[in-house]
Amino acid sequence: MRTRTHFLPNYDFVQGNAKQMNVKEDLERLVARDQWRSASMTSACSPWFLLFLMALNASCVTSDYEDDYEDVTVQKMMPTKSQQSDATKILNGLLKDYDRKLRPDIGVKPTLIDVDILVNSIGPVSSIDMEYQIDIIFAQTWIDSRLRYNSSSMKILTLNSNMVGLIWLPDTIFRNSKNADAHWITTPNQLLRIWNNGKILYTLRLTINAECQLQLHNFPMDEHSCPLIFSSYGYPRDEMVYKWRRNSVEAADQKSWRLYQFDFIGLRNTTNIIKTTAGDYVAMTVYFDLRRRMGYFTIQTYIPCILTVVLSWVSFWIKKDATPARTALGITTVLTMTTLSTVARTSLPRVSYVTAMDLFVTVCFLFVFAALMEYATLNYYSSWTRSPPCMDRKRHNYSVLDAGQPPPTVVTLNNTTYWQDLDDTCASQCLDGKDCFGFFCCYDDCKDGAWRRGRVHVDLLDLDAYSRVFFPASFFLFNVVYWVGYLYL
Repeated sequence: MRTRTHFLPNYDFVQGNAKQMNVKEDLERLVARDQWRSASMTSACSPWFLLFLMALNASCVTSDYEDDYEDVTVQKMMPTKSQQSDATKILNGLLKDYDRKLRPDIGVKPTLIDVDILVNSIGPVSSIDMEYQIDIIFAQTWIDSRLRYNSSSMKILTLNSNMVGLIWLPDTIFRNSKNADAHWITTPNQLLRIWNNGKILYTLRLTINAECQLQLHNFPMDEHSCPLIFSSYGYPRDEMVYKWRRNSVEAADQKSWRLYQFDFIGLRNTTNIIKTTAGDYVAMTVYFDLRRRMGYFTIQTYIPCILTVVLSWVSFWIKKDATPARTALGITTVLTMTTLSTVARTSLPRVSYVTAMDLFVTVCFLFVFAALMEYATLNYYSSWTRSPPCMDRKRHNYSVLDAGQPPPTVVTLNNTTYWQDLDDTCASQCLDGKDCFGFFCCYDDCKDGAWRRGRVHVDLLDLDAYSRVFFPASFFLFNVVYWVGYLYL
């Protein structure tokens, strides 16, 4: 019976049904017409005549049906029984005296292994564990003269994983892998091909968690080259040699890669010799160059730190008499920076050196702490104007008999407190520089002394005015040096 397509327009079904109905009507008229003609015939002949007419009608309908619809049967090439028997005979002959414990050309020359790698995906990369995950298809090609066969009909035998355990395979290991898994769903992801000249291709799919020693001095503006190192486990280079083929390392489409914090720059492959006490081994290495993306750390760390430092400067515009407000603001910003520094370290391993992020967070913490100390200094020296040292000494000179003497008069001029009845000795001591040391003076009278000539005067009562300029300018200069140094130098 011939197979017909099921994807037909509706009007074809309508036309086919109409033709079939017409044929049935013609058949009924034909039977009615012949009934009166065959009245004289015996009853035994009538059924045979009707069967003949029905068979003729069915053949007409089938021919019309086959003419209307196209036959779309797909003819598949099936292997002949002779080819199947030839493949079975070839495999039985190859494995008859084959010893899979011995490598090819043992005692004659080293076995040459050509290597190809197809990278399906890379990632994720863990900075804390210092490892990365990679999914590859690992292909090895070598020549085993014991598996040569003569066959004109089958030059290549493509076999499944059942044949893998029956021949010799290279003992390749990945030296920097922490763990590796082969894929077994739905069947083992392995391929084995044997050419008639003894050439063998063996491929398998692997998912490897490989170690990558990250150098985090420039974190989070760092770049890394994560290696994948493999070699023979037991055969030194005088028995087995690995070789890269041309364009032997290729990368698949990167849309499915899980490099969330990194950009893939490129890859490169090298060949090295590892010297051990058991011999010299040929080690093949593939380096995957990665660059970290700064978007996550900019949003989570850098911008909050900068805003916290700027927030600490608000206290410079608050009156120095508002002690609760300025103290609460300073302590809040210090605690905020402490929290940010703790959160920034959660995405890093416990390395002993200072990273770029550690430097930035530490400097921001020092700026916030310095803003709090600025108000503590200002509040301490501001209290001196209310009780000058000279007046304290003068009060100690009073005796008990002078208890009825009125207290000295306090005069306030230009927001500065003066003691009117300071004796001349106190004023002269201040002008002579005997009581005011260094560059910091608490009384306006000390500004004009001879000891102040040629020196810069710093008034601690105007410390807020100085801080409004010094803190933003120094923080801006730090940011320029920091970003230029880490991004461009």
